[in-house]
Amino acid sequence: MAKLNIVLHEPEIPANTGNIGRTCVATGTRLHLIEPLGFQLTEKALRRAGLDYWPQLDVTCYMDYQDFLDRNPGAKIYMATTKGRKVYTEVSYEPDCYIMFGRESAGIPEEILKEHPDTAVRIPMIGETRSLNLSNSVAIVLYEALRQNGFEQMRLQGELTRYSWEEV
Repeated sequence: MAKLNIVLHEPEIPANTGNIGRTCVATGTRLHLIEPLGFQLTEKALRRAGLDYWPQLDVTCYMDYQDFLDRNPGAKIYMATTKGRKVYTEVSYEPDCYIMFGRESAGIPEEILKEHPDTAVRIPMIGETRSLNLSNSVAIVLYEALRQNGFEQMRLQGELTRYSWEEV
């Protein structure tokens, strides 16, 4: 079964990564972490944000970006960046694609972005806002990719309740 993939390139803030891990568990998405990380995977803040979901997470760590490429040959990678040519809703996400996000303080390095100009996507913002919080950005783009793929293997909200609206 195909799975979407979230890639964090050198994440710095453990609470963001914990929140993203929790989102990945809730959506059946794989998480890929490219080192160096700005924290230890055993940090309390990471565990607190991920709560008891972290053991259920499908997560892989890589020494660096080249290690990631070597271990995922042929991966279709979308780069989420404020420099993206397209809005994140203007692309079609394959069921097994990779959506990469950069460090909280610097984003994805320019040399990597130059390799993927046609798959660089952005989230629209107004004014002089530099960027959104990393975990919010992941959720926004991931849920668009999930929507495009019919929320495969996910329960839809209406399926969560035993009662119809008339019974409430």
